[in-house]
Amino acid sequence: MDVEKINKIINAKPNLSTALGMEFISTPEDGTCMARMRVDERNRQPFGFLSGGASLALAENVAGVGSCSLCPQCACVGIEVSGSHVKAVAEGDTVTAYARLLHQGTTLHVWNVDIKDSSGDLISNVRVTNYVIKQKK
Repeated sequence: MDVEKINKIINAKPNLSTALGMEFISTPEDGTCMARMRVDERNRQPFGFLSGGASLALAENVAGVGSCSLCPQCACVGIEVSGSHVKAVAEGDTVTAYARLLHQGTTLHVWNVDIKDSSGDLISNVRVTNYVIKQKK
């Protein structure tokens, strides 16, 4: 999935994705996309580990980028995010979110997002549901 057009929109103005240090990556497979985020002072909790909230934000944003890539004339917004965190990640590491489309309807997209550390260990598994809004011309 090519996310370069969405990347240009994201990087045009400050937003949550840029504030937390997210980088969105195109993938060769349809219905998939990726994002990376270095664990640093922008997204860690006081104990020096990746914040669970930052992990959920990463998952929701990568799924949103995927939905916007599939429906470029629409606004795609997260309406449900549910995740399980299974391992801590220390500051200095980089996590990668792999999003896979489970359902593509006309108004709802459902994504499964696995977030892994640089060793490939699962950190979080997140389910994201996006609402696809047809924009008026």
